[in-house]
Order: sequence, then structure tokens, then C-alpha cells
Amino acid sequence: MKFLHLSDLHLGKRVHEFPMAEDQKYILSQIVSLSESEQADAVIIAGDIYDKPVPSAEAVQIFDHFLTALAGQGRRVFLISGNHDSAERIAFGAQLLSGRDVYVSPVYDGTIKPVTMTDAYGELAVYLLPFIRPAAVRRILEKEEGSEPAPHLPETCQEAVELVISRMEINHERRNILVSHQFVTGAGRCESEEIVVGGLDNVDADVFAAFDYVALGHIHSPQSIGRETVRYCGTPLKYSFSEAEQEKSVTVVECKEKGRTYVRTIPLHPLHEMRMLRGTYLELTARSFYVDMDMEDYFKIILTDEEDVPDGIRKLRILYPNLMQLAYDNSRTRQETVVEAAQEVERKSQQELFEEFYELQNNRPMSAEQKTYFTHLLERIRRG
Repeated sequence: MKFLHLSDLHLGKRVHEFPMAEDQKYILSQIVSLSESEQADAVIIAGDIYDKPVPSAEAVQIFDHFLTALAGQGRRVFLISGNHDSAERIAFGAQLLSGRDVYVSPVYDGTIKPVTMTDAYGELAVYLLPFIRPAAVRRILEKEEGSEPAPHLPETCQEAVELVISRMEINHERRNILVSHQFVTGAGRCESEEIVVGGLDNVDADVFAAFDYVALGHIHSPQSIGRETVRYCGTPLKYSFSEAEQEKSVTVVECKEKGRTYVRTIPLHPLHEMRMLRGTYLELTARSFYVDMDMEDYFKIILTDEEDVPDGIRKLRILYPNLMQLAYDNSRTRQETVVEAAQEVERKSQQELFEEFYELQNNRPMSAEQKTYFTHLLERIRRG
């Protein structure tokens, strides 16, 4: 069984106020062609289909065209809602779509029933786990009738996902795939992602031990966590300049017999690249500098001139029409950065500074007990 693993399409997204619709149409068309050339059995979309819970009409049309093209090829499609999506809107028409082999995660109601398929190696089950928050799981547990009260209601994403997986009926003799949209501890992040302070959204990779492949969404950089088969495929497009040096790709997953799952990637080629340029105004506007460059790409320019260039962004857009961002790096801006950082530190108490240090080191906040202990320790040190 061969799958194409995608996630985080973010249809309808704007980057520095530039609409990405044409770029998204272009890359999705490329993915449709890849699904045909690879003869994939199915396409997985691991959440964040849209950039907003209420997507624009154009974003919905782009996704409709994409799904129609895949269904027209006879591909199965498995998709879940992410944290940017409305689970209710994504789930609309799920039963109807399943008749065309398009399987959509319903709003989580306490159960997850797998979609099963069979190939030469036997049965394979796909579990669709939409993005979940602890509060949603707690509400389900509290509403369940005829069951004993839960001994411990989940407070973190780790506890919520552990509980949800424990309630799945998993046949460990067959091959099992999980589609999930959560932040797995240890994953590298980009500027274009939402971050929950304190690590409360973290999930350990160990919770996925029962699955032969975990198709993850939420993180925009392609990477595997813990083992090769727990994988973020990353976004199909670059959505921030922190991703400028990345090569975006589609992850191809081939499931042979139980215990033999192979992962590879196929590069994607965008309509416009994202590039960062650095230098003085005269250097960047010299023909010898840009003559071999695609001037239609998306640019972030960092000028190193000591004096600001009057109306610099308008002037530079004559040469670089898709200039998204203009910044300066000179003695003035470096001094401002140092002063701001120093002032920020001065405004914080020793307790706050230590709590921030602890969180950076451990990827989670201090507990109430730890905070109390540190407060008492600090008092003893002050008293000598």
C-alpha cells in the first residue's frame, strides 16, 4: 500500500499580506500529477487544510478542485482537521464523501473507528485523529452516560492523546496507520506556526508505539521524530522566511508486510521561491547583482546602510515586485535591540527570570510545587 503524506495546506493564507492562492493552486496541481506518476493508493492530509476556521470562498474552491482531481484518479483520500480548521466544517458531508473514498475525521465524540483496506500483505487500518485539546476530551468523558467517573481527567495534550489512543480498538497483528495533528516533543518549529507557551501542547512520540506509521501535521518543517515512521511531512509551500533554506516535499510511505514500512520524499517546486537578500541599497540595485535572479520570487531584504533609504520599500519594489519585507541591520538597529533586551530583563523579577530559564531548558513550565520551593530557596539566599 502506497500513500502520499501531506499536511498544513493552509489554504487562504496570506504571507506579509501577499495572497498565496495562485501558489497553492500551482503546488496542489503538482501533487495531483505526483499521485498519478507514483500510482499512490491513497493521499493523507494531516490537518490545517485551511488557514482559518471560517475559510474564504476561494480557499474552499481550491480544496474542492484538489479533492475532485484526486477522486477522479480513483485515489482514496484520508483527511483530518487541524488547529486552524473548524472540525465541524471539515466534517460536513463526511458520510457522503466516504462514498467516493474520501474519508474525513468526524468531530471527536469519544470513539475513533478505523478505515480498513486490504492488499497483498493483508489488512491495513487507518485511524483519523483530528486535532484535540484536553478540554474537548474532558467534556466527552463528563457527558458519557452509564460509565464510571474518570479517575483523572486530562489536563495536557499528552494525557488527552494517551487516553484517546487507549480507547481505540487496535489489532496489533495488522498494519496500523494513525493520522494526527499534534506537536510531538523534540520537533523543530518555524516562525509560521502557532506556539503554545509552556509546552502544554507537547506529546511524547512514545504514545504512538502501537502504529506502524504516524502521519503527523502541525509542524511546517519536514522531519521524523524518534523513529523514521513518526513523521511530519511539512508544508508544501514556504510560509515564512525562516523556511527559506528548506526544500519542501511530499512524503511517500510504502507499507509492505507488518514491520516493513519505507519512507522517502519527492521535492516540490514552487511557483515563486522565497529568498533573503542582504547588502547595501547600491549593492542590491546593481544589475550585476540581480541579473541571473528570478525577480518574481518572494523576497525579504535586509539593508546594511547606516542611514535609512527614503521610501526604500517602494524603490526596491521597482526591481523586486514581490518584496514582502524590508529590514535594516546597522549600528542603530543593533543598539536598539541590545537596549530593548536589557530593559526587558530589568523589568523582570529574579523569580520570573528563573522560571523562563527553567522552561527553556525543560520545554515545560515549573509546577506550582517547584515555584514554591524556588521562592523559599530565594528567600533563604537573601537572608544569608
